[in-house]
Amino acid sequence: MDDVINNFDLVLKAFWLTIQLTVLSGLASLFLGTLLGALRVGPISVLRQFASIYVSVVRNTPLLVIFIFVFIAAPTLGWFIETPFLLKGVITMTIYTSAFVCENVRSGVNSVALGQAEAARAIGLTFTQVMSQIILPQSFRAIVPPLVSTLIAMTKNTSIAAVFGLMEATGRMRYFTNNNADDRPLIFLTFALGYVIIVELMSFGASRLERRWQVAR
Repeated sequence: MDDVINNFDLVLKAFWLTIQLTVLSGLASLFLGTLLGALRVGPISVLRQFASIYVSVVRNTPLLVIFIFVFIAAPTLGWFIETPFLLKGVITMTIYTSAFVCENVRSGVNSVALGQAEAARAIGLTFTQVMSQIILPQSFRAIVPPLVSTLIAMTKNTSIAAVFGLMEATGRMRYFTNNNADDRPLIFLTFALGYVIIVELMSFGASRLERRWQVAR
């Protein structure tokens, strides 16, 4: 355990890397997932099919396979050769998580009564106006709980990045446990506590956000 204490700056850097991976991937996934969700319920058949195929393929592909593609296979094709490891991690997590965010958005949109969209279209609003001004604001309460679960699962899935040399929290924990066999339980507890704090902060923020939207309705 002394090694961990003496190198506490490395522990903080590892968790900071995990937070960066979580926040950047979360924001990118929210953007791409919401866009795909809008395409899934939109009026253009070709785009609906595209979003549907994307979700089906990604959800049925293990995250580890996507990591292997981005970190190993893609560079052999000339892609992501000079891309930093953190950005590769963000790209991988975004590809995977956006498919689940898309389904969260689709189910939330479908929870809003169809008549409201039809009434809005009847008075001349475009599809974009209907979605942004009427449907999405009402669907937030239904979207937030599963969306938080998706983002928390994403936080835990960032640990796979350690396999590919991204020394986030799990990668650093493995380094310390390999060099401190007698202190493994304490090291595990230390890093587990760090993950719990990150997830609890996300849950706290989501709860406040959900309450605010409930009051606003």
